Amino acid sequence: MKSIISVILIAVLSFALGLYLPWWSIAIAAFIVTALIHQRPGPAFLTGFIAIFLTWALLAFVIDMRNQHILSKKLAQLLPLGGSSFLLILITGLVGGLVGGLSAMSGSYLKKIR
Repeated sequence: MKSIISVILIAVLSFALGLYLPWWSIAIAAFIVTALIHQRPGPAFLTGFIAIFLTWALLAFVIDMRNQHILSKKLAQLLPLGGSSFLLILITGLVGGLVGGLSAMSGSYLKKIR
C-alpha cells in the first residue's frame, strides 16, 4: 500500500513542480516523498522509477499526439532510432525514471541514516 501511495504522490508532485520549476524538480519530488514515506531502498527505487517513467512517458505521448508526431519523428531520425517516435517516448520515460528512481533511493537512504 505504501508503494501505491508513493507512486501517486511522486507522480502528482513531480507534475505540479514541473509546471513551475526546471525538469530536475522531479528529483526533488521523489526525494521528498520517499523521505517522508519510508521504504527500503529497492522498493523506493522502483516507486520513484515507475512514477516518473509513467508521468514523463504520458506527457511525452500527449505532446507527441498534439503535434501529429512531427517533432518526434524528426528527432528520432537525428538519433539512431530509425524515425520511431515510440522509441523516443520510451527513452524519454527511461531517462526520467532513472532520475526519479535514484532520487527516491537517496531519500530512502537519508531516512535510514537518521
